[in-house]
This record gives sequence, C-alpha cells and structure tokens, in this order.
Amino acid sequence: MLSLITFLGILHLFISTISATALTYKIGANEKACFFSSVDKPDSKIAFYFAVQSGGSFDIDYTVTNPQGRDVLAGQKERQGDYVFTAKETGEYKFCFSNEMSSFAEKMVDFEISVEDEVKHAQIPTKSGADNAKTQELEDSIFKVSGQLSTISRMQKYFRTRENRNFSTVKSTEQRIFNFSLIEVLMMVAMAALQVFVVRFFFQGARKGYV
Repeated sequence: MLSLITFLGILHLFISTISATALTYKIGANEKACFFSSVDKPDSKIAFYFAVQSGGSFDIDYTVTNPQGRDVLAGQKERQGDYVFTAKETGEYKFCFSNEMSSFAEKMVDFEISVEDEVKHAQIPTKSGADNAKTQELEDSIFKVSGQLSTISRMQKYFRTRENRNFSTVKSTEQRIFNFSLIEVLMMVAMAALQVFVVRFFFQGARKGYV
C-alpha cells in the first residue's frame, strides 16, 4: 500500500499544476474592463468561464486576446460561456468584457480564469520500491475525482447563475407591481376628487338656479 506521504505528494503536484482566478466584477454602462493571466509554458490549457448575474438583458460582449494581440475568443451579447483552449504562446493573455452597448444598465459578471500545465502530470513522485501499477491506479483515481469535482463546480455555477437571474426577475416584477399599484391608488384618489368636484359643481349650480 502506498504511504500517505506519496498520496499527498501526488495530490499536491496535481493541485500545483493549476492556477485559477475567480472574480465577480460590476461593469458600469459604457465601460470596458480587461483582466490578464500569465502563461509560462506553451501548450498550457486555459479554461475561461463567465456568466452575467444581473443587469440589463443579462448579456455582455467579450474578447480573449493572446500576447501577440490576436483574438482567440470573441462574442457579442452572450449571457454566459465556458471555454477551454490551448495557449500556444507564452505571455499575458487579455480577457476583456465590454458593456458599451448599454447606455445606463450596470451588469454583474462572474468569471473564472484557470491555467493548467498538463506537462507536469507525468512527473508523479514515487517512493523507492513502490508498485508502479498501484501508483498509476492512485493517479487515475485522483484525476477522476478532479474531473468529478470540476463537473460539480460547473453545476454549482450554473445553478448560482439561474438563481441570481431568477431573483433579479422577481425583484423587477415586484418593482413593476409596486409601480402599477401606486399608479392605481393615485388614479383612484384622482377619480374620487373629480367625483367630489363634479357633485359639488352640480349642487352649487342647482342652488344658484333655485335662487
């Protein structure tokens, strides 16, 4: 049986191959915001996820640019996206969100950028005299667990986005109901005042005609 130290070494190596950044950012009207992620080795995998949580029609423009200034990904009026691509060049990759299509609506964007170096996956620490088959079996189990955790994480993000959008819709509907109720009350008060005015006018007119 492999020792706990070997297991922790494999787990630490697997975790250390991935660097991730998760942020929530409020983009104002007519604003463009850019974020940067550095890639140290070519052929690294970059995972890019974003979702508009609130604001406007829940859409945003985005671009992903490589260190040479060429667009890797681009889209307009997208509500969310989940992409994985291979970084051929090293350097800083730019991830930009643009809300320039909106003149007054602010938007809350959830996004995550992770860089994974798959080259290191083959460098698994082994203990002297350890069974390679058991080491490989443990490695496969760790990768399988990692894949399942990634699936759960994506599902959580999806449900969180659905929850935020539904909550935003409920707030908008509640505000509209309040506005219509207020208008209805004002109209009822205005009609009552108008009726009082008309009745007083008739009585005053009838009294003058009688005199």
